[in-house]
Amino acid sequence: MTPRIAIPILHSTDPEFADRAMPQYERAVELAGGEPVRVALDQTAAQVMKIIEHCDGVLLPGSKADVDPARFGAAERSPHTKAADPRRDIVDELLLQDAYNMRKPVLGICYGLQSLNVYHTGSLVQHIPDFLPEALRTKVDHAVGGKVAIAHEVEVSPDSRLAEILDRKLVLPVNSSHHQSADVVGDGLRIGARCREDGVIEALEGTSPDHFVLAVQWHPERSVDNDEASRAIFRALVEAAAERHRQLTGELEGRR
Repeated sequence: MTPRIAIPILHSTDPEFADRAMPQYERAVELAGGEPVRVALDQTAAQVMKIIEHCDGVLLPGSKADVDPARFGAAERSPHTKAADPRRDIVDELLLQDAYNMRKPVLGICYGLQSLNVYHTGSLVQHIPDFLPEALRTKVDHAVGGKVAIAHEVEVSPDSRLAEILDRKLVLPVNSSHHQSADVVGDGLRIGARCREDGVIEALEGTSPDHFVLAVQWHPERSVDNDEASRAIFRALVEAAAERHRQLTGELEGRR
């Protein structure tokens, strides 16, 4: 059985961006032994749920959008905050509802981390340079983009699920393509890693030991060809999806 991983299309109004970026996530899932399943953003909730029903895990990818600050109770909207993508947000929420109801594994990447945190009633830093003390603002360019292979290092929490996935590798060089990050961590989540240079949150994970929930702020899908840590993250998702599929199959057979 090949685990099927649901991946929402990245953005609803920029198909060129979505078509360019989506294959990277799909290939990373395939290399890890999974089957990526695209979830279009122009479907009804019932249509989306029908697709999710036959998937074993969820991957929430990046996006050109920013989460609407009203969703996490921000008093003001930063002038740097980009337009929201309500269709993407609806699909993310449907995927997360199913994943939590059925205990299916979740991996969030970049925007996917932010979406996951807000789903858990957490909040976001709307623009990282405005959030940091002045002395730290130029330490790291978090929005440097995909042309820079290594933007900074992250420190992984020793007691985290991420540390286990990375075989106890606690300092990790990563790329970076974001200007927002998690601020208040949502209910049922904990910090898995921070930027070594300025302390920005770089990974979140679920606190429930029997449910695989992991989100990273960098883009491991871009570096699976030359980075074992990136491959390990996707393997962990696919292996958790395979295990959950076996559990659900056993539960259904036990009811017969």
